[in-house]
Amino acid sequence: MSVDPARLVRVLDAARDRGADFAELFLEETAFSSLLLRDRRIESATASTDFGIGLRMIFGSQVLYGHTSRESEDALLRMVDDLAGARPKDGSSLDLGDPLVGKVRAGSVHPAMVDPHDPEADGRMEALRRADRSAREVSDRIAQVSSTVLHRRSRIHILNSEGLDVSDDRTWTRFTVAVVAEHQGARQTGNEAPGERRGLEFLLGLDVEGQARKAAERAVRMLDASPAPAGEMPVLIGNGFGGVIFHEACGHPLETEAVRRKATPFAGRVGELVAHPCLTAIDDGTIPHAWGSLDFDDEGTPTRRTVLIRDGVLERFLSDRVGAAECGVERTGSARRESYRYAPVSRMRNTYIAAGSSGVEEMLASMGDGLWAVRMGGGSVNPATGEFNFAVEEGYLVKGGKPAGAVRGATLTGKGHEIMPRIRMVGSDLELAPGTCGASSGLVPVSVGQPSLLVDPILVGGRS
Repeated sequence: MSVDPARLVRVLDAARDRGADFAELFLEETAFSSLLLRDRRIESATASTDFGIGLRMIFGSQVLYGHTSRESEDALLRMVDDLAGARPKDGSSLDLGDPLVGKVRAGSVHPAMVDPHDPEADGRMEALRRADRSAREVSDRIAQVSSTVLHRRSRIHILNSEGLDVSDDRTWTRFTVAVVAEHQGARQTGNEAPGERRGLEFLLGLDVEGQARKAAERAVRMLDASPAPAGEMPVLIGNGFGGVIFHEACGHPLETEAVRRKATPFAGRVGELVAHPCLTAIDDGTIPHAWGSLDFDDEGTPTRRTVLIRDGVLERFLSDRVGAAECGVERTGSARRESYRYAPVSRMRNTYIAAGSSGVEEMLASMGDGLWAVRMGGGSVNPATGEFNFAVEEGYLVKGGKPAGAVRGATLTGKGHEIMPRIRMVGSDLELAPGTCGASSGLVPVSVGQPSLLVDPILVGGRS
């Protein structure tokens, strides 16, 4: 990606000349590729490259954004004129805080050792075939196996009217396997989808057979599960992807994008007890090679470790630059966007509940009768209210503090800000899991995570 720097500076100068208090250019060149093996056959192999430039102009408190895939100076200046022509006649001013200045090249914390788009790189096909074989060896009930390897490499360049000039080279690699087990008309699915901020070396070093076996064994186990019970009861939520509930029901409401619109139950509650004192929640963009990590956010602010809730007390929100200014809080390096087509807003990175000291057996014994939701599936949430509904992919009935058989069809329902005070035990088995988060600035890679959590009670939906 090579665009004349002098041309970009002239565009920023033109934006200021047209009355913008602040102007920013976001240049991006991204290469995608994927390879899908389904039932021992390559079903799809895709590769694409996308290039574009986004322009953000701020007039007072109004943010205007445009983008183009053309890099000529004339095209960029026309975009300046178009945005300037759409600016409001009046509006309140907005103090954007201390300027971001300097020239920085990032990419040292999460290096990719093997470029996944190098034509000489190899090993993807064999890894997918090994995963397929491993899953099918688990049981003759395995009806279908699908495995995929996904790569993304983004080279970005951010410049703004304050003198900031940041470049970054970001690579992600992910392996997914989905296994369907079938018996007497019943079907169950098991999934695993690890990923990291690494190149092809992540896939080549991954135990793909183990991932496939784990998914297959889960699908087979759940075939023989009984219908889940319904009602309020203690629930032990498993570690890793169980953190999706906190991410959706509590993480989004802690972003300034929600706070500035008063679309969150946490607005105005900094310094208050919002969760059980055993709970500490963190969003950390600095974890080496983690799926949601960045050296710099998509405004050029260095990322950081941000404690959101400490010992049950709300400490701070996740903020981009505009959100921080509007809400009167510090910037946390949380501005993110899917691509140059989106203006950045505050988003999560690697969000998790910190580890406690309890063991799983101790928590099971403490809960008496209830549900052990070992692995969570998909669900939905209303960020404004925190109301959520999530399926349990793998669950077990608990009787007298001990697992008493697998159950299927369970869902967990509630409001995030009401559930957090009910978390009374936090496990020591913290894990992170990669995912994709969608919001107003598009789809971005994130990690969710937690140790096992005992919630008492939570509403369980079931068939029994």
